[in-house]
Amino acid sequence: MSRWRCFCEEGFNNWNMKSRLKKHEGEVSSAHAEAQEKYDRFTTPQTSIRESIASNTSQYKALYKQRLTWTLKCVRFLLRQGLAFRGHDESEDSLNKGNFLELLNWLAGNFEEVDRVVLKNAPQNCKMTRHDIQQEVIKCCAQETTKLVIEELDGGHFAILADESTHVYQNEQLVVCLRYVDKNGRAVVRFLGLAHVEDTTALTLKAAIQKMLM
Repeated sequence: MSRWRCFCEEGFNNWNMKSRLKKHEGEVSSAHAEAQEKYDRFTTPQTSIRESIASNTSQYKALYKQRLTWTLKCVRFLLRQGLAFRGHDESEDSLNKGNFLELLNWLAGNFEEVDRVVLKNAPQNCKMTRHDIQQEVIKCCAQETTKLVIEELDGGHFAILADESTHVYQNEQLVVCLRYVDKNGRAVVRFLGLAHVEDTTALTLKAAIQKMLM
């Protein structure tokens, strides 16, 4: 450090040698640059990697929540109307991608708050438009609906209405409903679910009904 005594002990008074000041400061990897970087990190902690990751995570969670909310709105609308979800051609070039994608696309085209979180503006691995995601959301809605029916039943007496029909693909399916009297004395019928069965024997139908009720 003796060669730089003019900066530390004696003082600097020759402004014609300003290049020495730059040389003393050093390159990016010098002690001065490192000290400046540490000072900046200390005085502005929000720029640290940890803070940046935390900030990005919070933003990602907020966008994910918005995307899930609008996805659920589409699912609930189609379920309440009894409409099919998927189309026979859901490719980008399709003129009709099915009710779910078309409804979501319509919302994105008419509301900016929807457009910025769904479809083309959503991450490739979190669009929530795949058929298996739709099925999972539908099952969650079914579970919540069943909970409400059980709460409404409130441990009272009920009857099981079961009917069997053949699907268009010649598969046997069983529809189960509950019939009971609510607190207002009204007879109500609630759809509980639909199950595919291998045959229509009494034991098979009984097992399907028990599984649905349990």
